[in-house]
Amino acid sequence: MRWLFLLLLVLNGFYYVWHQQEAPLRAKDVTPLSLYRGSQQDIRLLSETTGEVREGQAGRRQQCLFLGGFSRQESIPALQQRLAEMGVDVKSSTRDVSGAGYWLSVSPQGQRLLGDVQLQNLSNEFNELKHKIMLCEGVAPTE
Repeated sequence: MRWLFLLLLVLNGFYYVWHQQEAPLRAKDVTPLSLYRGSQQDIRLLSETTGEVREGQAGRRQQCLFLGGFSRQESIPALQQRLAEMGVDVKSSTRDVSGAGYWLSVSPQGQRLLGDVQLQNLSNEFNELKHKIMLCEGVAPTE
């Protein structure tokens, strides 16, 4: 049993020496991101860029409020009439907002008239009603 222990000890010694002879791996030199993107050093999320519209900065993309999500188009005129009674200007949206359904686009002036309470009341009145705040012109910049 002693000989087996000494054999394993010698084999561990050889194994240690063999691994020490390999060149240690060096860390790869990484070029800083600032050298690649000189003027654009910050990374911004889409939600951060659209949030600046609320702060009133000119030259930014606008957000629009979309109401709808109805599976039938017959529900849209009733919602348009109800919003017209509230003084909210809307137009039918041909844009595919969430993959399915019929939607209305609310004007920026109408967004000010619709608060959380009004949207909740409309949701109670129209069962399928959903609302989303999204970019008016789409995700891709028009530059």
